[in-house]
Amino acid sequence: MSISDIYSSGFKNKNRAHFTAIVSIAKSDGTITQEEQKFLDRMAINLEIEGNEYQNILENSSTFEINPPVNQVERLERLFDLTRMIYADHIADDNETKILNRLVVGLGFNFDSEAVVEKALSLVAAGKDEEEFIAAFK
Repeated sequence: MSISDIYSSGFKNKNRAHFTAIVSIAKSDGTITQEEQKFLDRMAINLEIEGNEYQNILENSSTFEINPPVNQVERLERLFDLTRMIYADHIADDNETKILNRLVVGLGFNFDSEAVVEKALSLVAAGKDEEEFIAAFK
């Protein structure tokens, strides 16, 4: 196995874990809306999640583990995607917020997770882009 195989395997695992977290938010209320499905489809393309793997994650999202990023910027990028998933259907319900709170802890945010979630939700609701979102946490 070459070093590039190891790197791409690790990259793929990180993307799979991130996509799984996004799916868990989409499924939190028991229904994936059309808007959420469109968001999932776009994220699958961006994260290089292909057909069978996509379907497997949708059906078995609870069996995958969180693979937290090592640095703060990657954590914030993931938090941005997760928060955007919550607002994909323009509704931030309690189940989605609870799951996001757990994911914030799993991503390695080692301070008040509820404050992180609240700030993330308000930034996305205000229409901030990824760059503005990340800057607001620094």
